[in-house]
Amino acid sequence: MAQVLVTGAAGFVGSHLSEQLLAAGHTVVGVDAFIPYYPRAIKERNLATALANPAYTFHELDLRRAELAPVLDGVEIVFHTAAMAGLLKSWQQFEEYMSCNILATQRLLDAAVAANVGHFLHCSTSSVYGRFATGDERAPLAPISPYGITKLAAEELCRAYGEKDGLRFTILRLFSVYGPRQRPDMGYNIFIRKLLAGETITVDGDGTDSRSNTYVADCVRGLMLAAEQPEKSVGQVFNLGGGEEVNVNEVLAILEELSGQKARIEHGPQRPGDQRRTVADIGKARSLLGYDPQTRIVDGLAAQLAWQRSIMG
Repeated sequence: MAQVLVTGAAGFVGSHLSEQLLAAGHTVVGVDAFIPYYPRAIKERNLATALANPAYTFHELDLRRAELAPVLDGVEIVFHTAAMAGLLKSWQQFEEYMSCNILATQRLLDAAVAANVGHFLHCSTSSVYGRFATGDERAPLAPISPYGITKLAAEELCRAYGEKDGLRFTILRLFSVYGPRQRPDMGYNIFIRKLLAGETITVDGDGTDSRSNTYVADCVRGLMLAAEQPEKSVGQVFNLGGGEEVNVNEVLAILEELSGQKARIEHGPQRPGDQRRTVADIGKARSLLGYDPQTRIVDGLAAQLAWQRSIMG
């Protein structure tokens, strides 16, 4: 078993990943800066299960400023899930997005090389593809938001360190991850929260934007498969997505059925920089890694709905 560093360990994907790594017998070092993107209490709740495991160590630190050598001591594998996420805020807070997504990644890569890390797995996003993310990993990269631009820059940094220092890296582009612990600014979390509270849900555009959503457990399994098979994943880029494409209107109808409540819906303008359609081509991950997402959208939404009900009281 390996010693593994997970950045963004108190976040949505990072906390689930940490728990699964621990369950697989790894020793896990988690780091998170608790950037006030959303309430600290939510992230502290995300950490609770991992913190109860003696094989887990957590450090609150900012990758942009902290001395990173101590947390990388003895680390064989790095999962870099930390990022400043979200489209809308990236238009108003570009400097913060640059520092969190580019500078932090560069400093971590530098430290990983110095520590002789064996495998650096970088979590990227379908946003690097632009308005329509429907092809395979060879599709043109044309991000249309500052967020997507900074995430693409982080990918290029991984490639640069691979070229310059021989760093063994893998890039994993995540597609619309959902499920328990989803960030409170993300669409499905907002829909469920407002549906349960009887509040009006604002749909951006006409509701026909579609996603091939990835349930968080399937996403985490894909990340772990890449780490478990470095002979197949090093130097590669993989799309990690789900199997079903649904649009916003269909998601709301499913949530109404699952909750037994009628949604109050209004329509607003399309968000600048938003993607109209993302359909993950996972053929490469399926053939090389054995990635096979199992969770149906109705089952994943049921799990997220149950989780949000439990925390709303």
